[in-house]
Amino acid sequence: HVVFDKTGTLTEGRLALVRSVALGDRQIETCMALARALEQGSEHPIAAALVANHNEAGTQSHVAELRNIPGSGVEGVVDGRRMRIGTAAFVSALVGVAPPVAAQTDEALTQIWLGCEKQWLARFELADCLRAEAAEVVRSLQASGKQVLIMSGDGEPAVRDVARRLGIARFEAGLSPEDKHTRVRALQERGAVVAMVGDGVNDAPVLAQAHVSIAMGSGALLSQAQSDIVLLTGRLQGMLEALSIARSTWRVVQQNLAWALAYNIVAVPAAAMGWVTPWMAGAGMGASSLIVVLNALRLLERRTTNVRYQMPSPGAQPVSVAPLTSDI
Repeated sequence: HVVFDKTGTLTEGRLALVRSVALGDRQIETCMALARALEQGSEHPIAAALVANHNEAGTQSHVAELRNIPGSGVEGVVDGRRMRIGTAAFVSALVGVAPPVAAQTDEALTQIWLGCEKQWLARFELADCLRAEAAEVVRSLQASGKQVLIMSGDGEPAVRDVARRLGIARFEAGLSPEDKHTRVRALQERGAVVAMVGDGVNDAPVLAQAHVSIAMGSGALLSQAQSDIVLLTGRLQGMLEALSIARSTWRVVQQNLAWALAYNIVAVPAAAMGWVTPWMAGAGMGASSLIVVLNALRLLERRTTNVRYQMPSPGAQPVSVAPLTSDI
């Protein structure tokens, strides 16, 4: 099973604000200022889009008790009023009522809500483009027998649209980091070998849980620190290259084990019967080891500058990413 996060993994992760709708008695410019104040310190692509689309002019609102809830949104006290920005479920828990139904909406857009106690303030709709190589990578994985899934914290309409465009039958939306972790563990308990591909801070727990974890080189440092493989170029083709190298390595391991077994089946009884002198046994063992090493050296033909392989240690600190010629 290959499980993908959506934003920043299957999509470019560079969200653009395409529509802002005021829902309360405040002007949309005021709502944008409140959203920017809450999202100012966040590294999430949604936060970057909202901050980038705000006019720098104007007075900066004071924010206190700022809390980032992974997979849900941000909460804080702005100018004396507690506010939330994030998913509809997260914000509605503070507002106390369900969000108003949008008159017109595009299911490919990601919806972010802003609200305070007992009042909805605004709805922001953001667009993200699919990675150019995403469809090819998904088709290649499916053709090789992998089961491809999407597990995302985004709303169901946006996730469904991406799954439809990429030909992915199984997807889940609106998941918290804990939900993703639980889903992957459930797959593993049923005997599945799971590779997880993610890029954000929210993906770190599920990346640590998966059998094989793959992080985007353009993603958060925490996700890279929790991953076995980092795609340095930030392109998904590196994942196919890594899988190809892994298959080649496994074939070489099997060949070397088969050769060592065959050699010992022949050489040990011959030595025990006295048919092989000590110097012949030493030469034979040296030659056997040399054959194994030379066979393994064939993997150097698979040099890559697109992928880094690492063995993260428990409690590892975020690491920097630099191009490597080979680290297999």
